[in-house]
Amino acid sequence: MKPQNITLPCGKIRLEGIYYGVEAKDPVPAVAVCHPHPLHGGSMHNNVTYAIADALAKSGISALLFNFRGVGGSGGSYGGGIAEQEDVAAALNWLGSAKGVDVGRLGLAGYSFGAGVAFPVGCRDERVRAVALVSPYFETTPLSLLKSCLKPKLIMGGSEDDMVPAQEVESYGREAALPKKCEIIIGPDHFWGGYERAMAEKVAGFFKDIL
Repeated sequence: MKPQNITLPCGKIRLEGIYYGVEAKDPVPAVAVCHPHPLHGGSMHNNVTYAIADALAKSGISALLFNFRGVGGSGGSYGGGIAEQEDVAAALNWLGSAKGVDVGRLGLAGYSFGAGVAFPVGCRDERVRAVALVSPYFETTPLSLLKSCLKPKLIMGGSEDDMVPAQEVESYGREAALPKKCEIIIGPDHFWGGYERAMAEKVAGFFKDIL
């Protein structure tokens, strides 16, 4: 199915999104994908988020990209990574009611700031079966949450990332509770230019194995 522009309710505002729906005889799993920092030009129109959504759809998993509040055509204003967690919950609500989606097989993926926002939601929301964090940027290091979240986690970074260094990603992997998988891909910096496909295929494979 061709990606569709959609809007979704989030409290008193509406968010814009792009839905990569998979057509299948039976209900399919679905993943919401969270974009990088709104104050640094981040939006759903991003090479990393596009690559993840495309790889998920090709793996038979529907994907939802959406703009956080205050970004693009989404209402509201920047919420410091806290209010944006409400946006993630709204994306899950939308996916859970989407035609052809198995609400029992939902996942969350996030890149950079989006990973930091997605992780706490994914850990506490019972609908989320697994979480993928790509070059995860956290406002504060979430050691207690990493240690207590028992859902399957993929934590991934690039070897040349100078914003979220590989050593930091590896430390998150060491601290995280099982089940977990931590991978450092050799070559990419924080923006994953030229390595989008390799990264996205690993993310899609992680969700395909679990969902």
